[in-house]
Amino acid sequence: MGLLTIIRKARLKERQVRVLMLGLDNAGKTTICKALLGEDVDEVSPTLGFNIRTIIHRGYSLNVWDIGGQTSLRPYWRNYFEQTDAVVWVVDSSDRARIEDCRRELHGLLQEERLMGASLLVFANKQDIGGAMSTDEISQALDLATLSTSHRSTIQPCSARLISSPPPADSADSSAVLMGSYSRKTADPRLLKGLDWITTEVGSRVYYGTQNRLELPADVQIAGGVAPVDYVPTSDSAPAPEGGRSA
Repeated sequence: MGLLTIIRKARLKERQVRVLMLGLDNAGKTTICKALLGEDVDEVSPTLGFNIRTIIHRGYSLNVWDIGGQTSLRPYWRNYFEQTDAVVWVVDSSDRARIEDCRRELHGLLQEERLMGASLLVFANKQDIGGAMSTDEISQALDLATLSTSHRSTIQPCSARLISSPPPADSADSSAVLMGSYSRKTADPRLLKGLDWITTEVGSRVYYGTQNRLELPADVQIAGGVAPVDYVPTSDSAPAPEGGRSA
C-alpha cells in the first residue's frame, strides 16, 4: 500500500475539508458563515483578523477560514494557504466600482503555488439588491473562464441575508420543530447548493476510488471551467427564502 493511498484512507475516515473564504471587505463573507450556521445575521461586524467555523454538510466537516478582506489585511492571506481544499471567493454583486479590484485580487490569489488545484466556488452575493450584477456579468468581469486550466470552478448567486424562519409551533409541522428538524433560521438554499458543489468536487478529487464517493446530479457540471450550479436542491436542502436585506 503506497503512502498516497494511506493518506487518502486517513482523510476519508475524517472527511475533513479545509475551506478558505476570501473576498474584498464588505462582500458578506462572515454573514454567509453565520447564515449557514443558523445564527443572527442582522448585526455583523467587519472581520479584523479571521474566524474559524465548522459547517457539517453531507457527511463532511467543512472547516471554513473566514479571513478579513480589508486592504491592510490582504497581504496576510498567504499565511492561511497551506492544505486548502477549496477557495470560496465572495463577491458583492452590487459593488460595480470595485469589480476590477476584485478580479485583480482573485487572479493574484490563484497564482499562488500552494493553492494550485484547489476548487474555486464564487458566491455572487447580495443578489437581492436592485441593480446587482448577474452571474454572467460577474463571470465575465472576473475572467473566470481563463482559470479553467488550473482550477475547477463554479459561480453561484446568493443573498446571505435572505432567510426562512421555521414553521410556527401550532403548524402541521410542529412535531418537526420539537424534534429539532428545523433550525431557528434557515439560510438561502442557494448557499447550500454551493456547499453541495464543494463537497462533491472535493470529495471526488480527494476521496476518489472509495465507496463514499459523492456523485453529482446529472445536470451539474464538474469539468474544468465555469459550471453554474443550477439544480434542484437535495431533499435535505432548506426551503425557499422569504426575503430580507442584503449583507
